[in-house]
Amino acid sequence: MADRSSAVARGIIDRARAMSLTVAAAESLTGGLVAAALVAVPGASHVFRGGVVAYATDLKHSVLGVDAELLANRGPVDAEVARQMAVGVAKLMGADIGISTTGAAGPEPQDGHAPGEVYIAVAAFSRGVGVVDVTRRLRLSGTRDEVRSATVASLLSEVLATLETASPPGPE
Repeated sequence: MADRSSAVARGIIDRARAMSLTVAAAESLTGGLVAAALVAVPGASHVFRGGVVAYATDLKHSVLGVDAELLANRGPVDAEVARQMAVGVAKLMGADIGISTTGAAGPEPQDGHAPGEVYIAVAAFSRGVGVVDVTRRLRLSGTRDEVRSATVASLLSEVLATLETASPPGPE
């Protein structure tokens, strides 16, 4: 899995760099693993703007701008929360593409959500990508570490797929 994630991260960096696009990450259950996978690639500094690990629910609101009422009503393990995290980190970091992870890694359920219930999101606002708003629910199994690793791999694959279907930027 690590080799696959490394190859996908390299693809993201290479494709985004060729398209002059930037990426920022908002992470909860992955605790910085997405950012670490991206910055492990030489040349990441041309693409990766930064990341926020908003592990505490209140930070999803105060730092990333996730709607407080949404968090109060649904909790942090939610598709719309993931989407708003991705939008929020892109705005916060001035990136073309915002990506996010939120969910329950386990071993215990979180707020009524079973371990392995995860949401990932990609939000893009660029001339080369157009408006992309992808949110996926994942049902993962395994240990806490396996759920977190599978989340990273799934999100990176989604980001690369988004970049591969995007058209190169035209003249400004």
